[in-house]
Amino acid sequence: MTQFEDKYSEYRKAFEEILTEFCNKLNCKPKILSESLKYSLQLGGKRVRPVLMLAAGELLGINRKKLLNFALALELIHTYSLIHDDLPEMDNDDFRRGKPSNHKVFGVGNAVLAGDGLLNTAYSILLRECFNGEENVSAAKYICDCAGISGMIAGQSADLLHENDGEVDEDILNFIYENKTAKLISAAVVTPSILCGGKFYSELSAFGRDIGFLFQITDDILDVEGSFENLGKSVGKDNAEGKYTEVRLYGLDGCKLKADLLTDKCLKILESFDGDTEFLRELTYFVRQRIN
Repeated sequence: MTQFEDKYSEYRKAFEEILTEFCNKLNCKPKILSESLKYSLQLGGKRVRPVLMLAAGELLGINRKKLLNFALALELIHTYSLIHDDLPEMDNDDFRRGKPSNHKVFGVGNAVLAGDGLLNTAYSILLRECFNGEENVSAAKYICDCAGISGMIAGQSADLLHENDGEVDEDILNFIYENKTAKLISAAVVTPSILCGGKFYSELSAFGRDIGFLFQITDDILDVEGSFENLGKSVGKDNAEGKYTEVRLYGLDGCKLKADLLTDKCLKILESFDGDTEFLRELTYFVRQRIN
């Protein structure tokens, strides 16, 4: 393993420990509720958001324990969004991470409730953190705003609204990308800044936005060039459903060029930090080069 892979594994392991503890304590009634919550949480995934949060926290010198509940809440929010995203009324995908989507296992109604349950539990975790100081209140509010009607939900709504538009408007596309994807990724790196009094706030905000855009653009590319075996979900759906994507606006080659330019922007932002940014640099390349 490379040094980057070792570090990524370290961050991921730290997060998986608190996630496992959370899942082990889930004892909802009826039992199907616990089962549906755990099913999606334990499907795996890269855990990019928790890893980003722990890496940004280490860069800023924050004790990791102070971040873990925020990372947990963020991953619960992300997982709820995936459950709802797969529903027939949304992106209608039968697979997630190579396994049947939540609604294919538990039914649409239970999948809706599982997503609702994860979101409400995330907010409960964030509310408990608010008792630990004013900066925790600000951090919790920031995550909630990124996930809410001025963030991810707004992006999802615009994504649905503009399906099958005859032409792709760049301003609308940027709105969808920034809110649907980038804001929740930004929350991962901005939360540690808020918790230490706003240190490098503007730099981390810019980095979070740009790497969020990069993540979504690579998703667009992979929907064209990827495979079910690597992605664990259906490919070619964006074009079939008339989705707003960078590929539709710029073409595949133009999309790849923009991804390379965003990679350079992220690396340039990291040059402004006075700490060790090597892991975040390598993570930027990882997002650009990913195949799943």
